[in-house]
Amino acid sequence: MDDLQQNEEVAMPSGKNRLPEKFIGETGEGQCGVQAPERISQDNSLEEILCSARKLKASDVHFSAGKEIFFKINGILKMQTEDKLSPEAVVCFVDSLLNAEQKKILELKLDIELVHVIEGMGRFRVSIMKKTPGIDLTIRLIPDKLYTFEETGMPESCRELLRWSQGLVLITGPIGCGKSTTLAVLCELINQTRNEHIITIENPIEIVYTPKLSQITQREIGLHTMSQNNALRAALRQDPDILLISDLRDLSTIQLAATAAETGHLVLGTMNTNDAAQTLLRLINSFPPQDRELVQNMISESLRGIICQQLIPSKRRDKLVAAYEVLVVNAAISNLIHKGNLEQVLQVIETGKAEGMTSFDTSLIELVKNDMISWEEGAARSKNKREFEKIGYKRLSS
Repeated sequence: MDDLQQNEEVAMPSGKNRLPEKFIGETGEGQCGVQAPERISQDNSLEEILCSARKLKASDVHFSAGKEIFFKINGILKMQTEDKLSPEAVVCFVDSLLNAEQKKILELKLDIELVHVIEGMGRFRVSIMKKTPGIDLTIRLIPDKLYTFEETGMPESCRELLRWSQGLVLITGPIGCGKSTTLAVLCELINQTRNEHIITIENPIEIVYTPKLSQITQREIGLHTMSQNNALRAALRQDPDILLISDLRDLSTIQLAATAAETGHLVLGTMNTNDAAQTLLRLINSFPPQDRELVQNMISESLRGIICQQLIPSKRRDKLVAAYEVLVVNAAISNLIHKGNLEQVLQVIETGKAEGMTSFDTSLIELVKNDMISWEEGAARSKNKREFEKIGYKRLSS
C-alpha cells in the first residue's frame, strides 16, 4: 500500500471506508446566545473568545501553550491577553472542538483541520497541531457573508473569465491572501447567473452555498470522499458543468484538472504561487521533464486566465485592500506557453490592458493614486521598484 492510500485510511477513522452519517450543511446562522466579554482570558469559553474576535473583525485567532492569545486584525497580530496560556487550557479548548473520532485522528496524524460551527456566529476553520510544548490551535473566521463581485475590487476582466463554458481559471497568491474568498465570490456569481451543475471539492468546506440558478454539490475531503483525486474522478461521472477545486497542489490533481478543462468543463482552482509567470512555471514543472512539450501545448489551449492577488494594509490601517495581477490568455500568451518562453509573460501582461490584463505594479499604482494604500506600501510590494517609481510618478502627477 502506498503513502496516499495509508493517508486516506487515516482520514477515515472508522477504518471501514464508508462515509460518515452526518454531512455538512450548517451555516452558523441563527440567534447568538453568547456575548463578547470586555476582556478575554484563558478562563473564557472558546465561544466567548470567538465572539470577541468576530466583533473586532479579526481574521484569525491563535492559541499556543506558553503564549498569549493573539487576534490577527487587518493583517497584524495583536495580543489580547496579559497572561500566557497553560498547556492544560489549550487542551481544554481543543477538547471542546473535537469529537471522539477527530481526537483519534489527531493522535494518529498529530495534526487535523476541520470546520467548527457556532449558531449565530457562523463557521470557523480550525487547524490543530502537536508541537513542543503542547498544542497549537489556529482558528480562521470564515466570513459570515459573501462579498459581491464589486465589493472585492476585482477587475471586470475577472468576471469575463467566467463566461467560458470550458477551460481552466486559476486564483493564486500566498497563503492567507483571500484566495478562498475570491473563489467563493466567483462561484456565487455563477450560481446567480447561470443554469449549471457546480461540484466543489474542498478541504475543508468553508462557505455553504444556497443554490439559486445553479445546482451545487459540495464535497469535503475526508468527510465525503477519501481523497481529492477520488473526488475529481467521481465528479467527472456526475454530469458537472463547473468544477471548483480548493487547492491544486500535486501532479495528479493538476493532471485531472487540466484533463477536465480539456474535455468540456470549466475548472476553477487555487494555487499558492505569487504571480502569473510563477503559476505557469509551477503548472508545467509539476509534470515529468519528458512530458513538458505535451503539457505546454495542453495548457496553452485549455488555460483561460490567472487571477493573482495579495492583501495590503490600507493607508488608514483600518482594513486590508486587494491588489490584483490578471492574465487573460490571448494568442500571444498562448504562443509563449506553447514555446515555453515564460520570461516574456509579464511584458505581455503590461501591454495587454485593452484585453483586461493588469500587472501587480499597475494595480499597486492605482491603489496609491486612489489614496487606498500608501506609496511606501506599494513600493515595498512592487515587482520592479525602479519601473514602479518611474511609472508611478508619471501617473500620480497626471
